[in-house]
Amino acid sequence: MTNTINNTDLDKIQNTIDNGKKDRQFVRKPVKLHGEWNLDLNSEYQFKTELTYEKGKQTIEIDSPSFLGGNGNRVGPMGYCIAGITSCFIATFVSVASSQGIIFNELNVDAECNINFAKTFDIADEPITESINFFIDV
Repeated sequence: MTNTINNTDLDKIQNTIDNGKKDRQFVRKPVKLHGEWNLDLNSEYQFKTELTYEKGKQTIEIDSPSFLGGNGNRVGPMGYCIAGITSCFIATFVSVASSQGIIFNELNVDAECNINFAKTFDIADEPITESINFFIDV
């Protein structure tokens, strides 16, 4: 029986820690992808990539919102960025809490990120990301 709390396998995490202490290369994991920009004007998306994971592959199609030159037919690049950073943040939160024996009955997270496109459009030299806030409901 595995030592699982909050859908987090603590034995696997401990195994990673133990192996990482023996060999630091064990905790370095590459993330690679190959993508293609779609030049077809009748397409529903602008960019497509296939991401691989331990048990398979997933194709992701991305379309920029209309104010950035796309058609808004798919989730835009920033949506994936915010989803990625939010899932990374909450996975770390849950792993740490689970390793301390904290059990959740429910856990939700909302994220807000203010993006400033002034630098992208050469309007002003201002930071692209103004803020990102996570709101956790436990």
